[in-house]
Amino acid sequence: MQIQPGAIDEAVAQRFGAQVEWLIALAGFKSTRGNEGPCQEWLAAEFAARGWAVDKFTIDIDSISHLPGFSPVVDADYTKAVQLVATHDVAEPAGKSLILQGHIDVVPTGAPELWARDPFTPTVIDGFLHGRGTADMKAGVSAMVFALDALRSLGAVPASRIHIESVSEEECTGNGALSTLARGYRADAAFIPESMGHRLIRAELGSIWFRLRILGRPGHILAGSSDGGHAILAATRYIEALAALTATINAEARSHPWFGPITNPVKFNPGKIRGGDWLGSVPSWCELECRLSVLPGHKLEDVRDRVSQAIRDCAEALDADVPTIAWIGFQADGHVFQPGTEAEALLAQIHEAVMGAPLDPFVMTATSDTRLYDLYYGIPTLCYGGHGTGLHAPSEAVDLHSLEKTTAIIARFIAGWCGLKSV
Repeated sequence: MQIQPGAIDEAVAQRFGAQVEWLIALAGFKSTRGNEGPCQEWLAAEFAARGWAVDKFTIDIDSISHLPGFSPVVDADYTKAVQLVATHDVAEPAGKSLILQGHIDVVPTGAPELWARDPFTPTVIDGFLHGRGTADMKAGVSAMVFALDALRSLGAVPASRIHIESVSEEECTGNGALSTLARGYRADAAFIPESMGHRLIRAELGSIWFRLRILGRPGHILAGSSDGGHAILAATRYIEALAALTATINAEARSHPWFGPITNPVKFNPGKIRGGDWLGSVPSWCELECRLSVLPGHKLEDVRDRVSQAIRDCAEALDADVPTIAWIGFQADGHVFQPGTEAEALLAQIHEAVMGAPLDPFVMTATSDTRLYDLYYGIPTLCYGGHGTGLHAPSEAVDLHSLEKTTAIIARFIAGWCGLKSV
């Protein structure tokens, strides 16, 4: 079955108002870590109403802990980590199979006084939908669903199998995506519509997360304390040591084949700190949680060893006990998505037809789920989506005009990759 591209675009446009309302409902769920269940329940009902077979399950650590790409689980109850895979299947496929994947977990909102409006009451202002999770990446989830809706409104469904995946844990481990792969969901290609500004990820950094538990030499404040004995002040010295390690890695990155042109691509972030028990006492403990980027080609074990050595060296300089290190979340490899796949060629053709300019691959100084499909399971994977702003910030928003274009591009991609057949 053939449908003209213009007819697909028009079908998307006719339903775009409904898509925005659907996205507003989706982004209204406070799907922070551990709270994704109600959002996934709502999506499961939406998927079932479309006639798709729905598989709803929680992450089983035992089934994924031995797999490449697994990240250690700390401070999480995986009995609440609901994952969702809906399937449109075909008895006699006429095209290629596809995974459409998006994540519905969102990062915490942070200080409420920094938000101009309630982060979970999405609001349209000047063509942008504002709110936590709108750009990262519930807009992409809406594009997946409404691309298929647009095709169905034209009397067509994919002529091959499609898995529509809604996962969690993208923001901290990637274990949600990994659990779908462990459950056996595979395809000839995968498409993840993150808000990439209509660009395609060519390479991405990995990351490691870790926690230092720093012990001081407690006592009454009248006795004073050295930096090494004052657990909170010592934390600032460990931050300096890790920042110095980051600078060294960034110097090495200047010769990296993909990240060399970027100034200081490797990022170090001391993201959480807590410590002490009493204002009149020298703190006996401090916990510092950090994130450090990993370049493609750098082994995770080697990066962890460098972090550990930097901590040991700093402890020696402080004449302090070496802090314990726990690897608490992302242990994600950096990865390069090699050009030349059939899926990329099709996307490039469609992108240029819709956007009027060649597809622009770029290297990203962050981490996504994309690596899990491509690096560990050999599934050619495209990470491409529309314009979003303020990701992880109180200014988070998605450009609705861009979202409409993205939805049309995905619908055209499905038609070209999977083929179409009459309903």
